[in-house]
Amino acid sequence: MQRYLFYHSLRLCGIVISLVVALSAQAQTGNRYEAILNKRKVTVQLPEYPGAFRNPMKGFREFFYPGVDKIRKTYPYPYGSMIKEYMQWNMIENKSTDDVDKIIAYSNHRWKGVEAINMKVIPRVYLVWLEPWHGGKPKKADQQDDLGGWHWPADIPPQKSPYKQIPGSWGAYVDSADQYTPIEGGYFDASFPERVKTLVKKLGIAWDNDPRVAYVEMGIIGEWGEHHDPDLSTYWPPHDEPEHITNRTWIPGMEKVLGDAFSEAFRNKKVMVRYAYEFKDYQFGIYWDSWSQPEEQVRGYDEMRKLGDRWKTQPIGGEITWNWGSLAKFRSFEEVVTDKEYFDLTLKQIRNLHCNHLGGITWANFDNPGFKEAAAALQKAMGYRFVLSETSYPSRIETNKPFTLAFSVTNTGSSPFYYKWPVQVSLLNANTHKPVWSQPISNTDITGWMPGDDWNETKQVYNIQPDVIKVQQTFTIKKREIPKGKYILALSIADPAGMLPSIRFANSNYFIGGYHPVGYIGVDRNITGFKIDDHLFYDIQSDTTLHY
Repeated sequence: MQRYLFYHSLRLCGIVISLVVALSAQAQTGNRYEAILNKRKVTVQLPEYPGAFRNPMKGFREFFYPGVDKIRKTYPYPYGSMIKEYMQWNMIENKSTDDVDKIIAYSNHRWKGVEAINMKVIPRVYLVWLEPWHGGKPKKADQQDDLGGWHWPADIPPQKSPYKQIPGSWGAYVDSADQYTPIEGGYFDASFPERVKTLVKKLGIAWDNDPRVAYVEMGIIGEWGEHHDPDLSTYWPPHDEPEHITNRTWIPGMEKVLGDAFSEAFRNKKVMVRYAYEFKDYQFGIYWDSWSQPEEQVRGYDEMRKLGDRWKTQPIGGEITWNWGSLAKFRSFEEVVTDKEYFDLTLKQIRNLHCNHLGGITWANFDNPGFKEAAAALQKAMGYRFVLSETSYPSRIETNKPFTLAFSVTNTGSSPFYYKWPVQVSLLNANTHKPVWSQPISNTDITGWMPGDDWNETKQVYNIQPDVIKVQQTFTIKKREIPKGKYILALSIADPAGMLPSIRFANSNYFIGGYHPVGYIGVDRNITGFKIDDHLFYDIQSDTTLHY
């Protein structure tokens, strides 16, 4: 969690990053758009889009403190497609008898309008923002959405803490005569496990099928819901005391309570937990909130590497926390990633851990050219990046008769896409570029479009190259579905929430609204000229029309 610093004036390090991300080496797509007719078959070479761009559920993740941070005026955010939402327990459920409608109502209040700008949320329920012995302050009474302070439901007895803050310090101390005494109330109250189960069941009902939710961070325990203070296991030493004491520094049995509850409640959404060394019996993703931090090499990075292929089915994300440890010398996110040493470290971690998304960027200034270069390189590396290379189709199709479409695609990013969203083939009106016919491609699953593995820092490529995925399917257009004429064949990937185009391929042949035009095609008539004029294409990153 960002140990909450507000954005200071920008002071970039003046280091020019000369890295060339070798995406073209991983997927040798042509750099020119060509459509060639040979024996009634049109073969199209598709150029890769050279820059970074916004795409759903990947890349930089934003966070806004309600009532404090100003939402960017530019739509929606430079690269962000997700917003972290810290959800206070007592705002969504203040007693066990509160029903699911309370969760839904508060979610609607906090997430209002995200669908209109094609954004998703990552909710994390928590109880404590910052404990008083770490300098935390109570919630502001005049701001209902204030995240600060403590958000215990009314029916859980308050915690009786032995800790006291060390004046002028982050740390805390406890009377040595009291250091082995169990803590009463709060996390350690006998009623707490059942209250957790009750809440999580309701969360599943409210969020598991909500199209606004990208992933769910488990949260609940510890400051910011980061699973420490108290801990869920004794795998790692406690933060504030010399050794673990049952029902004081850690909560025995709570790891299983949470693991079982979230596994049962969320069958559709991916769940992420804070530490890779916990929840070993569960298939959860990870939110590591100390990326690029040398002090977290062993506890974070090394433990995540031990998860092996977990990234193939579960998202790996988190944030760069730049105001502590070795990163404390930097005063902004921009300074971290424009420092060549830390840029290289961040990119290495993204590629090796197959990172899907990173936060910490909320207050960044994108007007600085050096930072824009670094941010673009990291955005391109994070998550998936689907590059079409070649497509083929018949020059003329007959209604009521089958025709075959084929294309090749490569994932040059670092992670897969984690949900089974449909790829669609469409025919667009040749003049308006609006769809007149669409059908999903049923024999492909984009969750299987894997990136490479085993990152080579010297060559800046994966040693194990990503597969070139070849997709082929036969379709039939009925006689009365569309009139004969000249159309544009296009590909898209739709958000199931409204079956509207959402995920974009990393290709320059693009129409506003999420369609990738391939070439002209005749329906019940012969046509000449299959290549679309390049000037008709629209810049992907400039498209602000997508929604769901």
